[in-house]
Amino acid sequence: MAEKVTISVIKADVGGWPGHSFVHPDLIAIGNTILGEGKNNRTINDFHVTNCGDDLELIMTHDRGVDSK
Repeated sequence: MAEKVTISVIKADVGGWPGHSFVHPDLIAIGNTILGEGKNNRTINDFHVTNCGDDLELIMTHDRGVDSK
């Protein structure tokens, strides 16, 4: 039986830099650092930090199910 994988996407409207055009590079770096720790601790399997305009997106895969905190 195949293991189930959950994809979680968190969108955060963090405010733009400048205006509503981009996320500050330090916020993207912080997201990568924190999610990297989660991957090292095996809380998540993998991740990608990206943005669309001034919205930060945290994309994660894990095997803890849809109700995982």
